[in-house]
Amino acid sequence: MGSEQFYAYRFTGQPSTYSSPNKKLPVASTLIEKFEVRNSPNCPFSNPFDSETLSSGASPSSFEVCTSFNQSESIHCMKNALQDIETTLMASDEGPSGHTKWPQQWTHEPAGSNMVQPQAVYGPRYGLSGNNDSNINLKQLLIACASALAGNKIHEFENLVERARALVSITGDPIQRLGAYMVEGLVARRELSGSYIYQALKCREPVGEDLLSYMHILYEVCPYLKFGYMAANGAIAEACRSEDRIHIIDFQIGQGTQWMTLLQALAARPGGPPHVRITGIDDPVSKYARGDSLDLVGNRLEFLSEKFKIPIEFHSLPVYAPFVTKEMLDVRPDEALAVNFPFQLHHMPDESVDVNNPRDELLRMVKSLSPKVVTLIEQESNTNTAAFFPRFLEALDFYSAIFESLDATLARDRKDRINVEQHCLARDIVNVIACEGKERVERHELFRKWRSRLTMAGFKQSPLSGYVNSVIGNLLKCYSGHYTLVEKDGALLMGWKDRDLMSASAWH
Repeated sequence: MGSEQFYAYRFTGQPSTYSSPNKKLPVASTLIEKFEVRNSPNCPFSNPFDSETLSSGASPSSFEVCTSFNQSESIHCMKNALQDIETTLMASDEGPSGHTKWPQQWTHEPAGSNMVQPQAVYGPRYGLSGNNDSNINLKQLLIACASALAGNKIHEFENLVERARALVSITGDPIQRLGAYMVEGLVARRELSGSYIYQALKCREPVGEDLLSYMHILYEVCPYLKFGYMAANGAIAEACRSEDRIHIIDFQIGQGTQWMTLLQALAARPGGPPHVRITGIDDPVSKYARGDSLDLVGNRLEFLSEKFKIPIEFHSLPVYAPFVTKEMLDVRPDEALAVNFPFQLHHMPDESVDVNNPRDELLRMVKSLSPKVVTLIEQESNTNTAAFFPRFLEALDFYSAIFESLDATLARDRKDRINVEQHCLARDIVNVIACEGKERVERHELFRKWRSRLTMAGFKQSPLSGYVNSVIGNLLKCYSGHYTLVEKDGALLMGWKDRDLMSASAWH
């Protein structure tokens, strides 16, 4: 969700300056045109909504609520719940162990019958309960396509793909919509054009406010990003509750508004607000999505500083994550250090891609800084070192749950949903299926693997706040009763039905 690929690393092995996001690669643009002309009317990369802009041009504010989805009661429930966190995050009351006291339950009831419900009742993933033969057949057909391609049975693959094209639809059931993108990923793999398609899709994305609108919709209709932000904010607030000076290093600063609730809570601390320094690490994709440089983030944090009356110092670091060094971060001994990795580390190459293992090397470098807390938010999926066919099956399972969850809040024929899936999810799906080596940057790992990496780097796991966990659990109910939240092995796992999708953990 949100691709932070570092092209300079993949193509040159050295950092490079940013290029204009509107500059198209000649080869890529040629291939994408061929790609679309070849496709049927159901081609997911040439739908009629590409050029339409949405009414909302706002950036995805961390806890700002969008009200354009005709679900005012559910949204009201979420907004009130988030306000509860803002007012109690650093409350003066303490629990028996001296830890910050978090809200134990909602102060507002869930929206109940006024909540927007899915258009269908889902049975086991991939199909609808009841008459679901076509969906099951499509799932098996997609698996057969991948199996034929994995076995280099090209003639069989081409026949199966044509059958699959007739069944997929960007306005259909979740498996039909996902199938539309998976088919194109399979074809791109067959033609060895995955990396070009991946780049061309990026080149064709709307810029500035249009892309932010799609990201904002995704933020509002699914709780995945909120889950990550709330978990990270809670862990940092707990670890730094008595510190006078706090330095936050954010390895995916994005819009910067993910820190709004934490800053507001710190500002309301009974003993007075601490001095907060934020180092924001950027990359070309984030800059592209923002439509502006890191100055925009600095201006936003300056506004929050004045609004909440808390001293905030912002330092921008426009460097690819693999090239961040200890010296760049200006760590000071009088500050409590918090490091945040939100949906970012899986883009770092590991030992299976690069003998230098940048993924573990970065973790060891961060450990050498002696941070008070490190927060890790990642997709709970296993697509890093898996071979193509098992990776395809894993992606099919993971993204089926994601696409299913979108139906809980967005009608299938809504152009908002179509644009969100096309512009925020399609590239990742194509990359997982069609690319290999350094070209494949979507390399998710399960929490147990992240735990192993962090432990080997010298970290110890920190418990997450039970109070915050309960608040997150109740927030999920405002979206759908099908969202799940479990604590396992010291981490918080969020999922859809029987599938874990995201993990949150804290370390020191």
